[in-house]
Amino acid sequence: MRIPFIAAALALCLPFQPAFAQETEAQMDARIAALDPAALVFVLDADGAELLARNADDPFVPASVAKIVTAWLALEVLGEDHRFETEFYLDADRVLHVRGGGDPFLVSEELAELAPRLLAEIGPAPVEGIVLDARYYPDSLIIPGIEASDEAYDALNAALSVNFNTINAVREGATVRSAEEQTPITPLAIEQFLERGPNGRGRISLPQDDPGVGIRYAGELIAAFLTRAGGAVEGDVTIGTVPVGLEPVYVHRQSRDLAEIVRLMLLGSNNFIANQLFLEVGAHRLGGPASLDKSLSVARELLAEHGLAEEVVLVEGSGISRDNRFTARGLAGVLDLFAPHAALLRRSESGARYKTGTLSDVRTLAGYAETSRNGPVRFVISTRRPGQMRFDLLSAIERGL
Repeated sequence: MRIPFIAAALALCLPFQPAFAQETEAQMDARIAALDPAALVFVLDADGAELLARNADDPFVPASVAKIVTAWLALEVLGEDHRFETEFYLDADRVLHVRGGGDPFLVSEELAELAPRLLAEIGPAPVEGIVLDARYYPDSLIIPGIEASDEAYDALNAALSVNFNTINAVREGATVRSAEEQTPITPLAIEQFLERGPNGRGRISLPQDDPGVGIRYAGELIAAFLTRAGGAVEGDVTIGTVPVGLEPVYVHRQSRDLAEIVRLMLLGSNNFIANQLFLEVGAHRLGGPASLDKSLSVARELLAEHGLAEEVVLVEGSGISRDNRFTARGLAGVLDLFAPHAALLRRSESGARYKTGTLSDVRTLAGYAETSRNGPVRFVISTRRPGQMRFDLLSAIERGL
């Protein structure tokens, strides 16, 4: 059994937690049962010995703690220094072609850095149209658990998308303005928010039934940032393909490396980022274009190498699908593998590093903690109780073990 998480996950100057007076394992088990008798609670010490195993053999829906598995897969396959790329081409008619590479963090701040660099390469003459090439992802991409809603957490994954394929705006009657100083409002954003946005401030996903809307919005926003940078776009924004033989004039490398994107994905529990990373795992290992089947195949292969393929069953990478099924022992195994990157997880006041997962009737919590008598541990918790119950269970583990 590997033990890297002792140093990697918990070299964190953790505060001391007073133990319950000489509490036995049976007493600890009774304490957990008194809090929530139906809860799944599994705790391993630094040597991999089981300290507590309540309902630990019952498969459970992980919800967003599945993002820990996706984070490990992405770091394992891509490497923490990996940077996503977006390619730009200019043809003889000064039509700008943009090829998406699945960058999950092509946000307004990134476009503000990108635009002047691109302009320096193509020159100040007007761009006579923008053609968007998003073929790196299939047109028929379906992520299990993503529903046709306006919610940001249901945003559609795409090879070329901006601001997580969402629009953040304020609607006042028939007027729509950007809710973000850094993001210009565009005609398509106004149209979509008038059609589907709430009164007042809100964030909506681009429509799932027409992936082209999100792709065109990316083009409009690129055009807006080119204009801000001193350029001009006079033609239409359309969807097409990069002409064969055309060489890129500029390749933009994402300013954030993969480790930082993973940290932000875990912190914000962003479903869109998680599945962009998951899709890149398969494309990177098996070659493009990306597909869910490729990523699921790579995930099963890597999990099988550690004896976890039957214990950690994924159907997508964010945890939004209830068809994801883990066992506590399986997730604890991934926590062991992810331990060198544990500092990417959110930190509690007690010093635990953790990830939550929440669906209706599902509350999960998993990560690394310091216990009063057994030192560093890995833990997995699943409960149906709302509110703070999962954190109450963690506190009991920290103080009583």
